[in-house]
Amino acid sequence: MTYRFDTAPSGHRPAQGILAEARQLVRAAARAFDRQPYARAALADCEHRLREPLRVALAGSIKAGKSTLLNALVGQSVAPTDATECTRLVTWYRDGATPSVTAFSPEGARANVVVRRGGGAHGLAFDLDGLRWDGPRASGVDHLEVSWPSAALAQTTIIDTPGTSSLSREVSQRTIELLTPGDAAFDQPALSSPGADAVVYLLRRLDAADVHFLEQLGAGGADGAGPLGVVGVVSRADEIGAGRIDALHSARDVAARFAGELERTGLCQAVIPVAGLLAFAAVTLRQPEFAAFQALAGVPAEDLGVALLSADRFARADIPLPVAPELRAQLADRFGLFGIRMATTLIRLGVRDSATLSAELAARSGIDELRSVLDVQFGQRADQLKAHSALTTLSRVIAAHPGTEADQLLPRVRARLADVHGFAELRLLGRLRTDELPLPPDDLTELHRLLGGAGIAPHLRLGLPADAPVPTIHAAALAAVRKWRARATHPLADQSTATACRTAARSAEGIIAELAP
Repeated sequence: MTYRFDTAPSGHRPAQGILAEARQLVRAAARAFDRQPYARAALADCEHRLREPLRVALAGSIKAGKSTLLNALVGQSVAPTDATECTRLVTWYRDGATPSVTAFSPEGARANVVVRRGGGAHGLAFDLDGLRWDGPRASGVDHLEVSWPSAALAQTTIIDTPGTSSLSREVSQRTIELLTPGDAAFDQPALSSPGADAVVYLLRRLDAADVHFLEQLGAGGADGAGPLGVVGVVSRADEIGAGRIDALHSARDVAARFAGELERTGLCQAVIPVAGLLAFAAVTLRQPEFAAFQALAGVPAEDLGVALLSADRFARADIPLPVAPELRAQLADRFGLFGIRMATTLIRLGVRDSATLSAELAARSGIDELRSVLDVQFGQRADQLKAHSALTTLSRVIAAHPGTEADQLLPRVRARLADVHGFAELRLLGRLRTDELPLPPDDLTELHRLLGGAGIAPHLRLGLPADAPVPTIHAAALAAVRKWRARATHPLADQSTATACRTAARSAEGIIAELAP
């Protein structure tokens, strides 16, 4: 089973205008920099990015579960999850006709990487020994590029990054340099835009290292040097409750606390708890595993609970269970104790086939909620995010090479970069997930919809049919502007509510502007 983020163009996408304008501005600047090789190369890469899928980076500390989450999002085992050398490198995952892995040196040389598969949950490995480079001057591996046939990767390029709290400063720095490039005025190679358009940041606890890294991302996004969108994931969420059946409830409470702390500083637009190991195992559930869960579900709950006190105990041959010890060890490796408890409980409650169990486990792992958030936060706003990255590059290139005709483009570029209402919408949508405003339920539903929580097409924002005529959409948008402006100035509205109402009114004004001829 494979999955995709919905980043394909839709019929009423407001960001199509900004994407076309970004492409026009980049081409105009390229003509002005005809004799500037660095600038032309940066702008050529910039224009290429506008035609590419959205780039989403997975970042977080060591052992946060980035590679496991990547496999779950793609629905295939494409990323090594063992702590090998490749997890210390930036690795790009793109859609391709056939599976292949290529190593790139800092000098631009290439080498094919041998992919090895073994048993267990961690059966994929990239062999970086004995690489045969196609160039004479290869000082080592700079990054890897993985080409893999995947519907998810056809829509979204995913970048797996080294741990941000690595003991090696050089390893951590690779992630920083990818997501927050240096000052173009002093560093010619830094003329390129940030490597990712958006970031999924995995955290197991909210410590000083996490906050510092998110502050770096936030500073970059504020001045146009970094990605615009950041979504947080409380990873390995099943471990927060020590593998208990209610572990995800505990993780959700933790996520709400993290979200509250991060929202106050604007560092993250949403925080979602996800059990990545269970998520990947769920979407790759095999029939023999389902049969094993059925057999285990027939064991008295107290006896099974004693066997599940630890993974080692569960796999012991002297524990009398109706599943072979080897298969039990595989279940513990792939699903974890939480996943085994959840699967057997669901079967006792009436699940009768592997497809239903797969769907139920995926939903309870948090991966479905994460996909929904990624679609709203990133997928439906892919054009806006890509245009922001492109215009970031363009602004830095023009600033680094003053005195050309491209200087005339700078006011338009900066005006577009300053229009970050979409970013304000994302922040507010994230807040609404954990902090309910003092508004009637119907108004909260309308607010969520108007902000783009159900889709960013005008008719979806306004709750109208897909075939609603333009005059109807215009009238509904105008009514929404009046309603939410009035709510924002209500004498009993607190500051948070007033800000939310003003944001909603601005969203409705954007619909009216989009409808203008």
